[in-house]
Amino acid sequence: MISRIDLRGDALPEGLALRGLLPRADFDVAAALEKVRPICEAVHHRGDAALIEFAEQFDGVRLDSVRVPAEALAKALDGLDPEVRAALEESIRRARLVHREQRRTTHTTRVVPGGSVTEKWVPVERVGLYAPGGRSVYPSSVIMNVVPAQEAGVQSIALASPAQRPAFDGDPAGGLPHPTILAACVLLGVDEVYSAGGASAVAMFAYGTESCAPATMVTGPGNIWVAAAKRYFTGRIGIDTEAGPTEIAILADDTADPVHVASDLISQAEHDPLAAAVLVTDSVGLADAVHKELEPQVAASKHVEDRIRPALAGRQSAIVLVDGLEEGLKVVDAYGAEHLEIQTADAAAVADRVRNAGAIFVGPWAPVSLGDYAAGSNHVLPTGGCACHSSGLSVQSFLRGIHIVDYTEEALAEVAHHVVTLAEAEDLPAHGAAIKARFGWKVPRGK
Repeated sequence: MISRIDLRGDALPEGLALRGLLPRADFDVAAALEKVRPICEAVHHRGDAALIEFAEQFDGVRLDSVRVPAEALAKALDGLDPEVRAALEESIRRARLVHREQRRTTHTTRVVPGGSVTEKWVPVERVGLYAPGGRSVYPSSVIMNVVPAQEAGVQSIALASPAQRPAFDGDPAGGLPHPTILAACVLLGVDEVYSAGGASAVAMFAYGTESCAPATMVTGPGNIWVAAAKRYFTGRIGIDTEAGPTEIAILADDTADPVHVASDLISQAEHDPLAAAVLVTDSVGLADAVHKELEPQVAASKHVEDRIRPALAGRQSAIVLVDGLEEGLKVVDAYGAEHLEIQTADAAAVADRVRNAGAIFVGPWAPVSLGDYAAGSNHVLPTGGCACHSSGLSVQSFLRGIHIVDYTEEALAEVAHHVVTLAEAEDLPAHGAAIKARFGWKVPRGK
């Protein structure tokens, strides 16, 4: 069901050497890059016509238009199950509470009398958000993308999600994103929605088409083709991250409940056959109990053969045995999990020592599933070890810091000789000349 990696007995290596011992999925974005290149360029040169062709080729749907009509959005909300609507509204409410607190404010630093630097935060002008729609549909990802963009003050927000095949002849939902995706957009006040998936959706936002104006930034999780398209357009547009397969790591000791641990591993494994589920523990007893508990829980699950078993049995999943808590912390920091659960004694103190994780879930009553939907945190998080250097999606993702430099003549005179000295040290005399010209080519020495 799941392999074991025994790291007990020897001193753990540092850095990349330790990372190399840990399980990870094969996810070759570079190889996928060449396959998405012609897709992106087809959208560039043929616009909506290419999007319609790719929807038929990849999604099995023939579109009349790419833009989702307003009446389809309204109909999706009217048909939404009341309990699903209530859950979405509560998720939105909690996400707004958390993300509203992230908004940065303008701050001015008085460097010297008459000299100041102000940092103001300006939202990007237009974003294209992506909500996956392959094996599963993710209205929760609509919330996680839209809320921080709105709280950042982004004025123009568009969303794309793959068209769904009709369930029967004449199905009015055929050729549109999943109705729950559309309903979530309405609840959030997003009325610009497109039936576009994968690399073609990213290209639509990057280049623009007849229906869709180009965006300055694209965010949202997706498959390897979405990740490759984001890499293709890096430099032309801003991106959040090249999201890979989802992953959970659990740092646990003998105080953890094996039923909880097994269920949490399975919860991420059901996303995708490449999903990673990793348990790091110093308790052989817990490892054995979790291994035993997995079988009946997996058997009782829905997506067993197509997702859960391949994910748990894959090279990206394992139970990692360590000598103690200190070694366990080294392992999870080297791994840099997208989602990290701490199920140990004094879990809050242990969590406080973790340096590398997309999000940390503390104790037995904060499972990853809570963060996926209704904790208020964001579930668009760095994967593949990128949590060692990157953060999850937030209000700050959509903001740009701009420095405003304001100096008087006296304030410039005080530091002018230092500027000229540094310019000449870098063999850039024209930089110094720009200072000298302001003082009749005789630079004051300052105070």
